[in-house]
Amino acid sequence: MSIEEIKQIIKQNILIDRLELEDITAEEIDDNEPLFLEGLGLDSVEALDIVSGLEEEFEIKVQGMPEEEIRENFYSVETLSNFVMSRIKEKQLS
Repeated sequence: MSIEEIKQIIKQNILIDRLELEDITAEEIDDNEPLFLEGLGLDSVEALDIVSGLEEEFEIKVQGMPEEEIRENFYSVETLSNFVMSRIKEKQLS
């Protein structure tokens, strides 16, 4: 799976479909735009939905990560995609 495929799944399946964002399309979401606060304006409840979505879509484990690591990796679609890619690679190696 490529990083571009991961970004598309995050944008469409998780952000648009799962969170039911209606005023925006996947194409309009900038890869480096913040997901929370000033960017897409997501909140902590939606963050939990993102975690569940990532675990389901990519079959990776996210829960139990330190808060600082979550903040760092959940900043944007770009950082989230890189995080998912690294988790997928770790899973393949084990």
